[in-house]
Amino acid sequence: MATAGPRDRPSNQKHQKTIEPIAMRVPGACRYLGIGRSTLYVLIGQGELEYVKLGSSTLVLTESLKSLVESKRVARNQAECSRS
Repeated sequence: MATAGPRDRPSNQKHQKTIEPIAMRVPGACRYLGIGRSTLYVLIGQGELEYVKLGSSTLVLTESLKSLVESKRVARNQAECSRS
């Protein structure tokens, strides 16, 4: 009895688009931002990140993560001026 291997299936990977999740769990959100778990919960507590509770899971909205980064972003010319 032979089993189908990866070469026996049609290759649709070229045509598949990566779907970005609407929300992610706390560990994924920490990796996404490059911060620790406690810092993430501080940001949630300060109202800087939107989240949803589904049962015992805390899901952080991906758009909220992006908005946080964009709001904290420092333009290159501002960073150069602050060094002087």
